[in-house]
Amino acid sequence: MRVSAKPISSYPLYLRLFFWNQRRKYGQILQTALLWARSPKLFIGVAILYGMIDRRSSPIDPPLRSLVTVRVSQINDCLFCVDINSATMLKRGVSIEKVEALHVWRESRLFDKRERAVLEYTEAMTISDQRINDAMLERLRAYFDDDGIVELSGLIGFQNMSSKFNSALAVPS
Repeated sequence: MRVSAKPISSYPLYLRLFFWNQRRKYGQILQTALLWARSPKLFIGVAILYGMIDRRSSPIDPPLRSLVTVRVSQINDCLFCVDINSATMLKRGVSIEKVEALHVWRESRLFDKRERAVLEYTEAMTISDQRINDAMLERLRAYFDDDGIVELSGLIGFQNMSSKFNSALAVPS
């Protein structure tokens, strides 16, 4: 990593409780959490934002959210994000074949029209020389209302921030 984590004992107690829970869930404290926690207020803001994006009542269902987060992570070359989000995608019931084909989704028959519309939008938001156009939004509107499109855009934006943060600081997979 390009920035080192501080000793666990130097973080505030409320963050150490978060780390304890993370160790229970993943078997270890994730390096990205230790980096975000170097700035406790930033950490809390990111954690709250993530919680709002990944909530049960989101109009974007969990398997589709995972397709988005993995695709953004692939584009931004965040190996940590690809690993953790692919594992989450499998837990959410997405087939291993679909996980393996995600980087070539345009050529694959595994993805339905809704997923294709979302992945097209995801790439247009993530790849800097691409742009969103009206036809793309119309394809999304076949599956989402305006609130859903806002949620989808927020998810893509958040994952871009997260994967670029991890990639820039060379968080290991």
